[in-house]
Amino acid sequence: MRVAVVGATGLIGRRLCAALAARGDTAIAVSRSGSAGIDGVPDVRWDPGEGPPPAALTDGVDAVVNLAGAPIGGKRWTAERKRVIRESRTVPTRMIVDALSADGAPRVLVNASAVGYYGPTEAEVDESSPPGSDFLADTCVAWEREALRARDHGVRVVLVRTGIVLARDGGALPQMALPVKLFAGGPIGGGRQWVPWIHIDDEVGLILFALDHAEVDGPLNATAPDPARQRDLVKAIAAALGRPAILPTPALPLRLAMGEMSTLALDGQRAVPRAALAAGYPFVHTDVRAALEDVYR
Repeated sequence: MRVAVVGATGLIGRRLCAALAARGDTAIAVSRSGSAGIDGVPDVRWDPGEGPPPAALTDGVDAVVNLAGAPIGGKRWTAERKRVIRESRTVPTRMIVDALSADGAPRVLVNASAVGYYGPTEAEVDESSPPGSDFLADTCVAWEREALRARDHGVRVVLVRTGIVLARDGGALPQMALPVKLFAGGPIGGGRQWVPWIHIDDEVGLILFALDHAEVDGPLNATAPDPARQRDLVKAIAAALGRPAILPTPALPLRLAMGEMSTLALDGQRAVPRAALAAGYPFVHTDVRAALEDVYR
């Protein structure tokens, strides 16, 4: 299989390219820099701000995995920042789908999305649940809408709604673990909010599963079967690092300091991977403590 991975320099993209190469497939690392630097993986440069994707993204390619999107954390959500977050997802996806309309183009698109689709909720949600109504939910709805247009061209579209990816070298975990390492970790805003987590190995494994199985179609929650409360996740991080986790962080100061972006820390989704389980994906990491011990081993 020949797979173009858009957003190959990110945490998931790098791991996915390496996994494809390791099993004998051909991965094409597509990035703005054109220099992902992954052993045995050819590079293709594409900056969506400069125009449509090059022919190398589709010619002779069996599937496209689109992971492009600006980070949602790190910077306060001003109106301009929210525009960047949204357009960094919808614009590349639109261009990729337009390229898939050509004769001979790939007929499989695995497109990133996020559990933010469901909005903040205490209720259990799966792939059949409706979207929320906040900024992240609206962004995911627009993102997925662009990807689903590919169905008009006979393309199988999988929407990977990813939760919090547990990996030592990127994603949200290093930021979550830093206070714990400094002996300042603990429950945030009471710690009752749900965290739909997934080990990086299962994140990559689910994308490979979606590529390999033609019956996988539509939304696919990339979350472990058992989401954790934030207080339990931070306890698991502390146990893996050999640190205490007893200092609580009240919600009000976070909301004042972070504004709307505080939803990333204070709200969550009890998202479960019902579609993945029904399709037979064998999760490797289902217990959050064991998963974090594996990450920090």
